[in-house]
Amino acid sequence: MTFRDQMIFISMSLNRLVTDIPGTTNATFGKDLVGYEMPQPKIGIHRFVFLLFKQKCRKTVRNPPVSRERFSTRKFAEENELGLPVAALFFNARRQATARRR
Repeated sequence: MTFRDQMIFISMSLNRLVTDIPGTTNATFGKDLVGYEMPQPKIGIHRFVFLLFKQKCRKTVRNPPVSRERFSTRKFAEENELGLPVAALFFNARRQATARRR
């Protein structure tokens, strides 16, 4: 899961990375390579992307990301020979200003 609107010059921010998910189950059975970190978007509309890649076999991810910031999905997929995504989910979320307490 990546947060696309972290800052325009930072590019994508990695929120979670799970590998080795058996095809007959869900992500809870995979290996959490980068644990979930809740996005902290500023006010406005923000874009989030979930991508699913098919690994050739288990434990094929040899180069885990060193940082959540400036994460490049394309570079990560190329370095780990993942090919193109087999599924993707994209959504927008809006964070509104909260009312001040009196």
